[in-house]
Amino acid sequence: MTDFGFTPGAVLPNGLGRTGVIHTPHGDIRTPAFIAVGTKATVKAVLPESVAGVGAQAVLANAYHLYLQPGSDLVDEAGGLGAFMNWPGPTFTDSGGFQVMSLGVGFKKVLAMDTAGLADDDVIAPGKNRLAHVDDEGVTFTSHLNGDQHRFTPEVSMRIQHQLGADIMFAFDECTTLMNTRVYQERSLERTQAWAVRCLAAHSELTAERADKPYQALFGVVQGAQYEDLRRKAARDLAELEVDGRRFDGFGIGGALEKENLGTIVGWVAEELPFDKPRHLLGISEPDDFFAAIAAGADTFDCVMPSRVARNAAIYTADGRYNVNTAAHRRSFVPLEEGCDCYTCAHYTRAYLHHLFKAKEMLAATLATIHNERFTVRLVDNIRASIEDGRFDEFRDAYLGRFYARRR
Repeated sequence: MTDFGFTPGAVLPNGLGRTGVIHTPHGDIRTPAFIAVGTKATVKAVLPESVAGVGAQAVLANAYHLYLQPGSDLVDEAGGLGAFMNWPGPTFTDSGGFQVMSLGVGFKKVLAMDTAGLADDDVIAPGKNRLAHVDDEGVTFTSHLNGDQHRFTPEVSMRIQHQLGADIMFAFDECTTLMNTRVYQERSLERTQAWAVRCLAAHSELTAERADKPYQALFGVVQGAQYEDLRRKAARDLAELEVDGRRFDGFGIGGALEKENLGTIVGWVAEELPFDKPRHLLGISEPDDFFAAIAAGADTFDCVMPSRVARNAAIYTADGRYNVNTAAHRRSFVPLEEGCDCYTCAHYTRAYLHHLFKAKEMLAATLATIHNERFTVRLVDNIRASIEDGRFDEFRDAYLGRFYARRR
């Protein structure tokens, strides 16, 4: 277990936001850090070498998807996630808990779910079928690939993630929506806590069973939706939890969040968690969300958004986001973003990417993704530097003022 740890660094005046270093068997992660999402053991459209080229320190893959295809046993046989996808650095895997929400009620990860007047424990997104059913023992899934039935329990999730071999894993949890009632949120929190106990027990057994493998850290996941008392209780309970002499190595902050309350909710949780363990906020990537979450105490983040919007021709810049496939860029022989240090901006123009998107060439997604991932990684790197230099507030105000200027 000496291969994993966390060393806090510079701290913001509020005592929550900080820099640090997460130590893993496959290298260190300087925090705050954006973790690139490679759901199916690939960051869509780009080579692992390109992911390293944009400065990403680690990648995150999805246990549910890799369990279905190609199978966690195959990834284990290949030497683990990193070896399988030719990524030499640290890796994360989520637990499959998010699929409880996304398959169960049809909602994707959102920070601004409109919940006005809604409180329904049987809610489901329009046009979706329920593909996951939760009970106290686990979750029954219908595969989105072929309709087969599968069963996830805390023990199954731990077995899958150990086979995937990531440096950092997450405990199996139930990810609720903001539309669930308070009563359901309370029941769900009890269920997630019970699953956390089972995850720690299974993790202890599997770590002993696979003693020849590098140590894999396990993070507990804090739920509680928009309720302060539930979030704080969940954080305290997970921080104090000990099973067979083992505690969580770090913590994830999960669930759908109201965007305007993001920093507040993260702050509630960070105040309850131990200072010497890392905190991962699942699923954010917008500049204002980064600043709010980091100031409130989050250390690492993951989100598919930079690559997802890139495949639809949306380009991030310091002056906001634009679509490169619009007519305005047909004869624009300048980089995607002036001053950007990414591979795409060094070699290609907006006019060329406009052409690629219009021609439906695969290279369009590759070049746009390289830029967006670099933009996102660089932003968080610069936030880290601003904390170290004691100019976080100044940097935040100037950066967000420029990025969102067009909205005013």
